[in-house]
Amino acid sequence: MDKKEAEKEIEKLSKEIEEHNYKYYALSSPSISDFDFDKLLEKLISIEKQFPDLVKTDSPSQRVGGAITKEFRQAKHKYPMISLANTYSEEELSEFDTRVRKAVGDDVEYVCELKYDGVAISLIYQNGKLQQGITRGDGVQGDDVTTNIKTIKSIPLGLTGANYPKEFEVRGEIFIPLKTFERINKEREDIGEEPFANPRNSASGTLKMQDSAEVARRKLDSTAYYVLGENLPYTSHSQSIEAIKGWGFKVSEYVEVLKGMDAVHGFIKKWEEKRHDLPFDIDGIVIKVNSLKQQKTLGFTAKSPRWAVAFKYKAERAATKLNSISFQVGRTGVITPVANLEPVLLAGTVVKRASLHNADIIDKLGVRIGDTVFVEKGGEIIPKITGVDISMRPTDALPVHFITNCPECGAELVREEGEAHHVCPNAKNCPPQIKGKIEHFVGRRAMNIESMGGETIELFYKANLLHNIGDIYNLKKDQILPLDRIAEKSAANIIEGIEASKNVPFERVLFAIGIKHIGETTAKKLAFYFKSMDVLRQATVEKLLEVSDIGEVVAKSIVDFFADADNLQIVNLLQQKGLKFELGADEIAAFSDKLQGKTFVVSGVFTKHSRDEIVNLIEKNGGKNTGSVSAKTSYIVAGENMGPAKLEKAKKLNVAIISEEDFLNMIES
Repeated sequence: MDKKEAEKEIEKLSKEIEEHNYKYYALSSPSISDFDFDKLLEKLISIEKQFPDLVKTDSPSQRVGGAITKEFRQAKHKYPMISLANTYSEEELSEFDTRVRKAVGDDVEYVCELKYDGVAISLIYQNGKLQQGITRGDGVQGDDVTTNIKTIKSIPLGLTGANYPKEFEVRGEIFIPLKTFERINKEREDIGEEPFANPRNSASGTLKMQDSAEVARRKLDSTAYYVLGENLPYTSHSQSIEAIKGWGFKVSEYVEVLKGMDAVHGFIKKWEEKRHDLPFDIDGIVIKVNSLKQQKTLGFTAKSPRWAVAFKYKAERAATKLNSISFQVGRTGVITPVANLEPVLLAGTVVKRASLHNADIIDKLGVRIGDTVFVEKGGEIIPKITGVDISMRPTDALPVHFITNCPECGAELVREEGEAHHVCPNAKNCPPQIKGKIEHFVGRRAMNIESMGGETIELFYKANLLHNIGDIYNLKKDQILPLDRIAEKSAANIIEGIEASKNVPFERVLFAIGIKHIGETTAKKLAFYFKSMDVLRQATVEKLLEVSDIGEVVAKSIVDFFADADNLQIVNLLQQKGLKFELGADEIAAFSDKLQGKTFVVSGVFTKHSRDEIVNLIEKNGGKNTGSVSAKTSYIVAGENMGPAKLEKAKKLNVAIISEEDFLNMIES
């Protein structure tokens, strides 16, 4: 292929890939399988590698990420990015309506939209190409996050359709769907990191990550809600949104054009009840005057438009007393301040503790011991302190200073530049870190040594029998039998459980050893790619980056782990003790591409296999497993007591429902 042919092929593939992206992410109506899509992208990337000077800024290959941004430069907004005025009462909303009618008359239409709880973004397009993505910042200027924005597949790099302006700007919201948020937090907990408090914070943090490959892996989503530009040919807001949908933007499907405040109040009430059923977080409803002419008449205040308002749903919160703050040391050394509260009822549960996250949050809140604090459930997931009632502050309340030394081992804490957390660097001698790594190692999803819970590990650690995960396989029955609470049967169960763990498959061993940033899913991908620990430990950063969803940070973490002499000593000991350090011949033979390009949802109770076993069979045969039914689902593998919601959605989307027997026949044929 010469350069001219390559240029034509790149243009053809880019157009085809972006069309499929639009159908998949904006319309939720894919027309090809994931496998076929990946093959198109692989072909494009292969040609671009041969002809690097032909790579364009709007090439679909740029969505994969990989660029490292050390600093986000500031960029000025052409149009100030001001916020909406907020209201929490129907009375204030009616006052807004009165002001609007007074200025433009009674013939008013309102557009009601869900207020996505994410990060506001400004997207600038020139000649149909994405030029720049800028965060709100202070409204006058924000951070240029274009490199990371390009990884979001619901944001078009190049526009489709026609009749778009030569230059214009789209405002929208970057957010993380709840299912993705749950996956991210599960992975963070798996690798000993603090879970994110809510999807909004997660989206904001992700958008500012330096490694765009990691941003791509987080799978951010977007929705567009406003268009700006010179001489736009639309008479209403709803027309402009319909237009940008045709250009390739993803817009909200939960929008209504209404007349009269009774209808607006009805929309607000409907979504207050239904918002918990949505696959993403919202924190209210946005009400906009639909007519652009009327918007122009109404104009702006110094802080917000007069033609729009946000009705915010009240977060459930409670006031209670802060009794003390304790500092916890996690498995990876992260120090988390925890507020110990006077018990209080919040959203149906009694809350006694709340995370204060890090030193910056403590400083921002200005909290003191003895304060009356306001507690909310952040994203209705993790209780958090959101404010202080200064009027109730005791006269003897003292400011809280973040600790400088580890509360467990006394080591001086470190805080890397740009990091939010303080960390204890004494990983090999700090008791909570040692015990945390052992607890992770024996956990159900790792080595599954059920007889060794947290209390037993604490007992063995105090008896000087455990210093690292390798010591587990040196334990003898006569060593543990004399210890408190260890009877003959308990001792036998522990030794039997340790012995049985030697049959745990390689991918779980890899997850269990506790390499930083390696969660259950990543461990599986690494095991299936490298097939053995010996091959993995020799892998370079460049080789690791070839693995799907492995970015620079994760790759470096793996290389650093195996470069540590103490880690290697433990790994060698585990290998000598007989743990599975490679995929068996039967496992490798069991790999196939029979399910390549097919997406499955597994639901219900099965007779021949557990749900986890069926998921493993899907992945080993090249298929993809997801937790929710969508238009891209190929099959639902249904057992007894399948979830009624999944069943209803499957019927609505006409997704094929197959039995366990059907599935097994599919992979055995």
